[in-house]
Amino acid sequence: MANIEIYTKDFCPFCAHAKSLLDAMNLDCNEYELTFDADKEAEMIARSQAFAVPQIFVDGQLVGGCDELYARVEDGSFETLLNPLTVEHNIKLEIANHV
Repeated sequence: MANIEIYTKDFCPFCAHAKSLLDAMNLDCNEYELTFDADKEAEMIARSQAFAVPQIFVDGQLVGGCDELYARVEDGSFETLLNPLTVEHNIKLEIANHV
């Protein structure tokens, strides 16, 4: 299963929405709470080049914030991040079917 990481702060509605979506998808994630942790916040900024929360990563790859998460779920690209081998297998099947 993919390693999902989310950097959040208390009382952030966007963080709550992103966590709610991940919960609704039955996805476990490692949450890093930044409200009183300047070192973790500096880590998030270094990794994402962004100051806003949430910042979400899948297997080390930046997804972005709440809006980007919802957009990726809607267009199907989030599933690709979660299951890259399944997507690769489907592409090979498509190619095989066209030969």
